[in-house]
Formats: sequence, structure tokens, C-alpha cells
Amino acid sequence: MTPSLTATFAIILLVSAFFRLLYILPGCNRTKPRARRRGQPTRLLIVLGSGGHTSEMLSILHNLDPNLYTHRSYVVSSGDDFSSSKAIEFETALQARCKGSTDKVTLAPSTYDINVIPRARKIHQPLLTTPFSSLRCLLSCLAILRAPCSQQSLERLNSQDDKGQSTGESAVCTYPDLILANGPATAVLVIVACLLLRFFNVNGTQHRLRTIYVESWARVDSLSLSGRILMHGGMVNRMIVQWDNLARTNRGEFKGALVH
Repeated sequence: MTPSLTATFAIILLVSAFFRLLYILPGCNRTKPRARRRGQPTRLLIVLGSGGHTSEMLSILHNLDPNLYTHRSYVVSSGDDFSSSKAIEFETALQARCKGSTDKVTLAPSTYDINVIPRARKIHQPLLTTPFSSLRCLLSCLAILRAPCSQQSLERLNSQDDKGQSTGESAVCTYPDLILANGPATAVLVIVACLLLRFFNVNGTQHRLRTIYVESWARVDSLSLSGRILMHGGMVNRMIVQWDNLARTNRGEFKGALVH
């Protein structure tokens, strides 16, 4: 292959990759989510950022309807026992709330799971080694996104239709339908992993894996670094902010204070 032909091929490849990226970036190509059949299992993936970010996220979810989000996957960083314990407390309270309810779906402990990923960057970690730890974190995010629900969860979901009776159909609960994130770099890497899967349309993920990033209540006048990366990169389907002033200056959606 001649040098000129190689250069032409490389340019075509780069241009094709660029337009493909523009096509799958939520900020450049806003599409409505596909309609879902009533009673169809829905997987929600929740990124818990640790400390105050975890408390904020679980506060945002205090009115979560388990009939709509039938399986919940929590993502926490290694060593973050606080977030793991808070996720378990949240699910225990959710189960207790639904036990005496007349809702069509009864909650069971098998309808959620907690996934641990390596930290993108540890405290005081040298910047020289950060790319390697971030790559390791990204690979773990890809594995979690591609991992199916537990067998117990699938059996539970398969046993009920929207009237609480057996359908005889097999529920599919693999890639998350919605990713909800806030806080630190882990959230950014989870969303980058989503974009990689959508870029290569792995198992038809091109129009799936919708993402929502909720900026911290503490950010009044400016976005966090994670928020700026995701907003200006057009990497999320929706950017929610909790202060009206922040929405006017940064194009985020203001829905009022979500933390209670």
C-alpha cells in the first residue's frame, strides 16, 4: 500500500469515526426513548459517589417506584463501605415500605445488586499513574454494564406480569435502561463506558443506555469538573441542576431542589 493511499484511508477512517461519534453523542443527537411494554422489566443503574454524593443520590431516590424500576444496580468504588451500607439500608426501607402496599409488584431483596469497581484515582495518588488506574476503572465499568441481572432477579421478574401473574415469557434484564449519576470521576467513567458501547453498537445498545447526571446541591454558581466535562462534551441525555441561577448560566435543566 502506497503512503498516499494509506494517508487517504486514515483520513476516511478518522472522518467516519468523528461523524459516528457525533451521531451517538446525546448532546448532538437527541432522540426520545423507545416505548416500553407495560410490565416489561426495567434496569436502573445508580452511581454512588461516596460521602455526601451518596447521601444526595439516595435522597433524590426517596420516592422511587419499584414497579417502574424493577431491578436496581448500584455502583460503588472499592473501599467505600459507607455507600454499600447506605444502599442496603435504602433497599431495606424500600422493601418495608412496599410490604403493606397494594401495588402490583411485591419487592424482593433479589431485585437489586451492588457492584464494586476500582477507584479511578486514590487520594494522594501520583498523576503519573492516574491514567492506568482510570483505565482499570473504565474496564470494570464496561463489565458491569454488560453483566446481566442475577439469576434470582430474572426468575422473580419472569414470574410476574403487570397483573402479578405468570406470563410464560422470559424477561430480559441485561444492559441498564437508565444510568443515574452524580459526583466524582467515577460517574464520568461510567458514562464514557456507556458511550463506548453505543459507539460500537454492542448488542444493539446504540439507542439504549440513557444517562442522567444530577449536579450536586452544593453547586450554586458553577458546575463541578465532572459536570463541565459531561455538559460541554454533550455526553449525557439530561443534565439536571438544583439551582435556577446555575441553569440560566450553564444550560442545565432546573427541576428545583431534589435533595430532601
